[in-house]
Amino acid sequence: MSLTTAPHDTGRNAALREIEQRVLWLATAIVDAANRLRPNPTGLKVGGHQASSASMVTIMTALWLEQLSADDRVSVKPHASPVLHALEYLLGQLDAAYLPTLRAFGGLQSYPSRLKDPVPADYSTGSVGIGATAPIWGAIARRYVDAHFGSGGTGRQWSLVGDAELDEGAVWETVLDPMVAELGEVVWVVDLNRQSLDRVVPTMGATRLQGMFAAAGWQVLTVKYGRLLEELFIRPGGAHLRDRIDEMTNPEYQRMLRRTPAELREALPGDGPGASAIAALVADVPDDDLRAAVRNLGGHDLDALRVAFSGIDDSRPTVVLAYTLKGYGLATEGHPQNHSALLNEAQIGLLAEQLGVDPADPWATFAPDSAPARLLRDAAARLARAEQPASGAPDVPGDLGRTPSGTATTQAALGRTLLDLSRAAPEAGARVVTVSPDVSSSTNLGGWVNKVGVWSSSERADWFADDSETILHWRERPSGQHVELGIAETNLVGLMGELGATWNRWGQPLLPIGVMYDPFVERALEPWSFGMYAGGQSILVGTPSGITLAPEGGAHQSIKTPSIGLEQPGCISYEPAFALDTEWCLLASLGRLGRPDGSSAYLRLSTRPVDQSLAAIPDDPAARERRRRQVVAGAYALRRHARPAVTVVTMGALVTEALTAADRLEGLGVGADVVCVTSPGLLFRALQARRGLDEAETWILDTVFPSERALPMVTVLDGHPHTLAFLAGVNVVRGAHLGVTRFGQSGDLDSVYRYHGLDVDTIVGAALDLVD
Repeated sequence: MSLTTAPHDTGRNAALREIEQRVLWLATAIVDAANRLRPNPTGLKVGGHQASSASMVTIMTALWLEQLSADDRVSVKPHASPVLHALEYLLGQLDAAYLPTLRAFGGLQSYPSRLKDPVPADYSTGSVGIGATAPIWGAIARRYVDAHFGSGGTGRQWSLVGDAELDEGAVWETVLDPMVAELGEVVWVVDLNRQSLDRVVPTMGATRLQGMFAAAGWQVLTVKYGRLLEELFIRPGGAHLRDRIDEMTNPEYQRMLRRTPAELREALPGDGPGASAIAALVADVPDDDLRAAVRNLGGHDLDALRVAFSGIDDSRPTVVLAYTLKGYGLATEGHPQNHSALLNEAQIGLLAEQLGVDPADPWATFAPDSAPARLLRDAAARLARAEQPASGAPDVPGDLGRTPSGTATTQAALGRTLLDLSRAAPEAGARVVTVSPDVSSSTNLGGWVNKVGVWSSSERADWFADDSETILHWRERPSGQHVELGIAETNLVGLMGELGATWNRWGQPLLPIGVMYDPFVERALEPWSFGMYAGGQSILVGTPSGITLAPEGGAHQSIKTPSIGLEQPGCISYEPAFALDTEWCLLASLGRLGRPDGSSAYLRLSTRPVDQSLAAIPDDPAARERRRRQVVAGAYALRRHARPAVTVVTMGALVTEALTAADRLEGLGVGADVVCVTSPGLLFRALQARRGLDEAETWILDTVFPSERALPMVTVLDGHPHTLAFLAGVNVVRGAHLGVTRFGQSGDLDSVYRYHGLDVDTIVGAALDLVD
């Protein structure tokens, strides 16, 4: 009895199968060229993922050739980037000259990239779990843009996800957010190849995944078996065969892929109650058919995939669990250590022979009049995107004209600045969108939320609108400008990244500001950093911060975040001391968003009340503008002494201690300049530029740290002391650097400052030691 290997592989299916096989070849050859053929004088491993790419070739061929529209956007699993480039090449988007350049400088990136690949990917991937979730946040950003500006585009948001990627907690934080359940345009296709980097995953887990997605409100479609196995299942003994395969552990099934037909006939029946029926069923199946049937999973069956995709319910998110083979069609198929395995020359030659390709002409395409070529031309026309008309970023004023008085906090200044901006510059204010992980009221955004409302794709009743004791009004509507998420910081920065990419994805710039408690910035850092790498521009506000949050104790006292802000590429960090400094830094940061040469920003704010008269804001307009320019450039001289002996450099909440220490030193006959730093990162770049190591402007160093005032220096901040320690190198002076180097504990502010050596006595003592 013989199984017909492909009764439907005629006409369109036959042409699709030819394309799939050419994609398999090209993806494998791209990695082979990078590792085996390209000169590598250093001997450093180049790498690539032939097996992980192979498991995706059928799925991606089916999607690109039949399912996707020009309005769809796709996040491709990182290790399948060679498949993406193969399809781009066959569709006429990528020049053949790039195919041998995987992982070469200036060539194809190791993982899909929006900014670095010659054909920009829809979503950058490579950080496991982050690329998978990006289309969810992209869907929300598109809906937001459409609700506010009517130009967010349409189409599905696809994620092609490796099954091991579902181990990442960020995935489930995203799936479970209440806002996600209404996103019918979101479709995930999980490459269920049951292998991770080191091993075959011991338990199947598919049933568990089905339940988890379904419980979150997702449609779950499973594509497990292809037509060849389904044909066997309906024969006598077939039900036992289905049960046998269903109940196999992953390792046992993977081992079947590497057995000879004779070994299959012996091992496949197992020792269960249906063993004899299975043995009788497979006894008269020809060898080639038996080998083909065992590996005939749904993720490699064009018809099975087509049926699944046609069943997508656009009223809710969908996950398609597609069973595949890691290393599909390769000599390494099913091997537990095939993750980074590379085919040798003989194996490449055998693959070329099997696929009908000349390895001497690896980048050959199809004859123009062939059926595959016609399908590719049709797909290329269907996927061609019209150029997106772009709206320019709004003009953001640098100064709103207010001079705060009395006592204020930098955290409160955030909300006040947003309200003032919406009145003074309504076009810029209309582009602001704030995001919070359930901390709007405790981070002083209440007034802003009351004014602009909470964004929702549809209007919802505010059942507390008539409650006179309700201070924060939760009016949810499509015109709202605040997005509230659950308590998951990675979700917040994921959404910020996509809101910050609408300027070049949908042609509509937004000014996104995400607010979270500063201790949790570190938890959010990696996905936020990846969002910046992918081109998102946003402002992250960490507040309240530092050990200044004294009663909260060590669990909520951030220490390293000032230096993180200094070190983060694509980001300018600020830690202002006064309310007006906060306004100026925030406005400058907003002015850098939504632009080709733009950047993100991180503002570290505090709930410590500070006397605003200490800022000594000049009354003269020219002097005020001079102060503003210095604030946004990184530092300013807060106090100059006629005969200084020491410079006290401070940042943020410790400005009060620095000024008090200067007064104490004056009483001891030691004059002190006081410099207030707002951005260590900008000052460091200026110092590097002075040494020819950066392209930043250097005038701020000459203004704030002139050589004629090169004095011993005490630096003090509520954070790790190394953040400001480099400033002693501006004029190569002796320095003492005070800050936080150990975990904190609860207490009153004076006690906590004294515990960490940030009190006035310690500052004075450090200065005296330097000038003695």
